[in-house]
Amino acid sequence: MTPTPHINAKSGDFAKTVLMPGDPLRSKFIAENFLENARLVNNVRGIQGYTGLYKGKEISVMASGMGMPSMAIYSYELFSFFGVENIIRVGSAGALQKDVKIRDIVLGMGACTDSNFANQYALPGTFAPIASYKLLKLCEEVAMAEGANIHVGNLVSSDNFYSDTLGLSSEELSSSKWAKMGALAVEMEAAALYMNAARLGKNALAICTVSDHIITGEATSSDERQSSFTQMMKIALETAIRL
Repeated sequence: MTPTPHINAKSGDFAKTVLMPGDPLRSKFIAENFLENARLVNNVRGIQGYTGLYKGKEISVMASGMGMPSMAIYSYELFSFFGVENIIRVGSAGALQKDVKIRDIVLGMGACTDSNFANQYALPGTFAPIASYKLLKLCEEVAMAEGANIHVGNLVSSDNFYSDTLGLSSEELSSSKWAKMGALAVEMEAAALYMNAARLGKNALAICTVSDHIITGEATSSDERQSSFTQMMKIALETAIRL
């Protein structure tokens, strides 16, 4: 049934592949700068969704908001009610390894998490949220052809941005432990996206540009994160048209 409580669109308004930044303004930026004949198909709560053409193929882009609960709602509704088959998250992340630099791109092969999101499935163990291999493989090929500085490995999807311990962020408190396990970067959405895709038989991949560095303290501004991560956007779009 469409529309849903959070997406005021009609059947057929979304393409089979949707790019999902967290920020609605990044969604608007992608639509205005990369898509032809882009039309607004959703703006409930300001979560802007657009559908247009990229190199002749219909592609959609819609924001997910921040955090796993928000990503979970929007990705579930797109997968379940609007015929979407592939969601590619295009977001930002904080680097956890010294060799992962500001503006490098991380492809999330898997997404570790401190969330209890998977408890709803009542599994007799621990679920490992992973990307869809066909999306990951194709995206890596595209990124290498584009000459991007990429890293493929585990992301960490955190439920908390701020911690209640000494005013430190949860990233600062837990980064050394995740880094010891080889995690490349921390963000807040990928694990929920991967679990929704697994449960619903769909495809998902998280591509993140490194916006700040947990070890060195380097960081980009909010304006830069909103509109300047264009290499990541192009890689996602080039991946989408090959699906």
